[in-house]
Amino acid sequence: MKTLNFTDLRKSIDQNEVGREMYTLIAELYPICRSITGDGFRKTLEILRRDIPLKVYEVPSGTNVFDWVVPKEWNIKDAYIKNSKDEKIADFQKSNLHVVNYSVPVKKVVSLKELKEHLFTLPDHPNWVPYKTSYYREDWGFCLSHERFVELKDGEYEVYIDSTLEDGSLSYGEMYLQGAEEEEILISCHACHPSLANDNLSGMSLAVFLAKQIVPLEHRYSYRFLFIPGTIGAITWLALNEEKTAKIRNGLVLSGVGDNGNITYKKSRRGNAEIDRAAYHVLKNSGANCDIVDFYPYGYDERQYCSPGFNLPVGCFSRTPYGMYPEYHTSADNLDFVQPHSLGNSYFEVLSILEVLEGNCTYINMNPKCEPQLGKRGLYNSIGFNEMAMLWVLNLSDGNNTLLDIAEKAGLKFDAVFIAAKTLREHNLLKKVIT
Repeated sequence: MKTLNFTDLRKSIDQNEVGREMYTLIAELYPICRSITGDGFRKTLEILRRDIPLKVYEVPSGTNVFDWVVPKEWNIKDAYIKNSKDEKIADFQKSNLHVVNYSVPVKKVVSLKELKEHLFTLPDHPNWVPYKTSYYREDWGFCLSHERFVELKDGEYEVYIDSTLEDGSLSYGEMYLQGAEEEEILISCHACHPSLANDNLSGMSLAVFLAKQIVPLEHRYSYRFLFIPGTIGAITWLALNEEKTAKIRNGLVLSGVGDNGNITYKKSRRGNAEIDRAAYHVLKNSGANCDIVDFYPYGYDERQYCSPGFNLPVGCFSRTPYGMYPEYHTSADNLDFVQPHSLGNSYFEVLSILEVLEGNCTYINMNPKCEPQLGKRGLYNSIGFNEMAMLWVLNLSDGNNTLLDIAEKAGLKFDAVFIAAKTLREHNLLKKVIT
């Protein structure tokens, strides 16, 4: 039975079907109250383990990780605000965004003036509820629609948060797939946000479906998938696995891949790493509008992987960048905001980028003195696209140019150059350079 490769998979996928399956996973995970630690994060990882062989790690609170410390573990059961009529004006059971993530336990009666010091709203979007956190400052708070906020009357309010903040651990999930080579491709996504569909249930679902599809494939590189809490998770993984980073040849951070905006690729700090060139090549030839932006030290976990002490070749793949759409970090980032067709398209383009990385080898022409006679080998039927790709590959395969180099210099799609090289190898005209 033939072993499938990345090209076979890309040609066989139905983007719409994959998008619908990704959306189904998002919908299942959406109600869970996740944070950078706690049972909500663990429950999420357990659901992901149904589809992929994920190993879960626990790092104790108080562990030093470079300049940071793994925080206390936070869990929550219930929370609400009640007015004097015993009506709930904020209710964790209806939306986990109503509570500031990482709020310490509280049970008391307060005046409206004191309550307002702990309330957050979005005046420009009065029907939406913001998402707020208090990870590294012990405090409490609630988030409301501004519409509800302006209706509050003077009087006393009962505030109740049934939470715990105590020594525990930080959880993260990791899946490693051994390839033909030891060098790795890193796929990372933050999995810590509560009911926010695009940020970042979309990135999680994309990573899961990539991992699930790669398992049976023939692949050159080894793959490492990380499902981590944002910022502190990447810092923790890097601190505990520093020796493994030397094997990371390319990497992608996945986030916000389900909205209707253009695809955005943020380059690695290096700017011209292989992953940057592969992403640019794929997206430039996709026929769709896309944005390629230079690295900047803010955003998602690419800023940890690309910090100067590591400077790993890791870019960020998203659609509309974080903070550039009004629904970002609000209740409007819901199941209506992400679209199956956008999810499926993001999956297809990331898979295409990985396909380029997998196939981007260096060859040497075994018949370098003048052109070999292609006709007698049945390779030169007519002047056309494939023949031109073969001529480019033969001419530039001097042991110094990769197939991506050739595609860029020739102005050809990587597919054509890869197929030409494969055909020439089958006729003993090319030999792969072993690095």
